[in-house]
Amino acid sequence: MRRPTPLPPPPRPAGAPPVDPQPATRPREEAPADLADAGQVTQPLAPLIPLPAQTPQPASEPDAPADTPVRLRDLWRAQRARRKALRAEVRRFTGRARRRRRIWLGVAASLVLLVAVTVGAAYSPLFAVDDIEVVGTSQLDPQSVQDALSGQLGTPLAAIDESAVKAALIAFPLVESYTLEADPPHTLVVRIVERTPVGVVQSDAGFTLYDAAGVALSTTADQPTGYPLMTVTGGVDSDAFTAAGQVMRALPSDVRARVTAVTASTPDDVTLTIDGKQVVWGSADQSATKALVLQEIMAARPDVSSYDVSTPDAVVVR
Repeated sequence: MRRPTPLPPPPRPAGAPPVDPQPATRPREEAPADLADAGQVTQPLAPLIPLPAQTPQPASEPDAPADTPVRLRDLWRAQRARRKALRAEVRRFTGRARRRRRIWLGVAASLVLLVAVTVGAAYSPLFAVDDIEVVGTSQLDPQSVQDALSGQLGTPLAAIDESAVKAALIAFPLVESYTLEADPPHTLVVRIVERTPVGVVQSDAGFTLYDAAGVALSTTADQPTGYPLMTVTGGVDSDAFTAAGQVMRALPSDVRARVTAVTASTPDDVTLTIDGKQVVWGSADQSATKALVLQEIMAARPDVSSYDVSTPDAVVVR
């Protein structure tokens, strides 16, 4: 069993006389008889090593006296440094958003520049009209239409005055509808759909050619060839004339060219004269079907003088 190690001596006060150092080791003491008899032998005590005297450190003096006044320039510099540090932190945390914003601004600026260049070029003399092409006319003279639209020459394609074009084409009764197409760099294409004449109506003024809508196309003293004479109760403004016009529009072009007369007193009793043979048509309903049936029956029975196709499912011939 070992003895506990003794505590070191307390530090000597300043000015105390030196003390003889302790011997490094003490002589080994004899073990008590009772311990020797028990077979336990004590160990030698640990040497006592005195601690070096600690010299108190002087307190550090402040760099500057506490009562040094803070100058306004120093305060301003500190605030400026703080603001600079805050701006640097903001820029660091918003760098990705700023890059993304710059990309979007660049794309938007490019689009605006592209649109501005395109619009500027479209309204510049680089795309001025030098040629007017008229398409779709069979009865009209294309040169007459071009002369009527000559006021658009020299105008940029994007600045064509559509109201002026409409006013010029109204003078042509045969024009049913039209479309304008730009063919860069210098061509204006005018596509015209002409009215389809269905017959002539005799009046005191002569023979007037009408289309299916009752629009007068021309008036001549003599009956024009190739068009049937229409006798309609109520005139061109009646429902009977509308029905007769629809019937004529439904006929194939080769059959329409063989019609010599059209009569109608009501919208339900339209009658045609084809190659000198009477065709009872009835109303304008199912006109497309009636036209097909009429072609078939006239080819199958050319020897009869009358065809009744008012009911296309039961054709009557006489």
